[in-house]
Amino acid sequence: MRAHQIMTKNVISVTPHTSIEDAARIMLLNKISGLPVVEDNGTLVGMVSQSDFLRRSEIGTGRKRPAWLQFLVGPGRAAADFIRERGRKIEDVMTAGPITVVEETPLEELVGLMEKHDIKRLPVMNGKALVGIVTRTNLLQAVASMAREIPDPTADDDHIRDRILRQVNATDWRPIGFEVTVRSGLVHLHGIITTDESRQAAIVAAENTAGVTEVHDHLCLVDSYSGFYFDSPEDMKAAS
Repeated sequence: MRAHQIMTKNVISVTPHTSIEDAARIMLLNKISGLPVVEDNGTLVGMVSQSDFLRRSEIGTGRKRPAWLQFLVGPGRAAADFIRERGRKIEDVMTAGPITVVEETPLEELVGLMEKHDIKRLPVMNGKALVGIVTRTNLLQAVASMAREIPDPTADDDHIRDRILRQVNATDWRPIGFEVTVRSGLVHLHGIITTDESRQAAIVAAENTAGVTEVHDHLCLVDSYSGFYFDSPEDMKAAS
């Protein structure tokens, strides 16, 4: 999937000269946590988000540095903080030069940019025109939509078993003597593991296989130090 497939198209924006109060009302009214900042000619110049309103004089949250630290940061930093805390327009608090993507940017790259720069939204550009925005909510919606995909026509029991075996056996954490049985989409996992993470990974692999309706865990855990065997939580519960 690519940016244009999940982005919000009708983007609400503000200008650099929009007042702080008006921008806050727009965000609250539309239940959004950030806004692109666009000049009158349509040029994207910045982004403003909830975090830009945290340090404000109106609510008494301006920075209060001790005198020695104020001396170290210097007058330039102190002046910049003063502007962000008391400025009346969006241009005073916005993040200029925002990171952007294009309509064909793949989701993997979108997520990488969000993680690398610790940001929650990416403006989507077509040339110099802002055509959309991708937020973490859009990515969450994309994940949720996967459950509504058309079922795989080859997802019969034999195909399901082969796919799970191929995927798990290709990993470094594969269970010893891993075996899978499938009947009408109901999957049973057997084998020996040495960590609970391997158990959960095998279950996830099965759950993500097309056609699987339910997964039962019979993987036996072996303690690396004592050599003791422990049945799966599911099997221990059934035996109690």
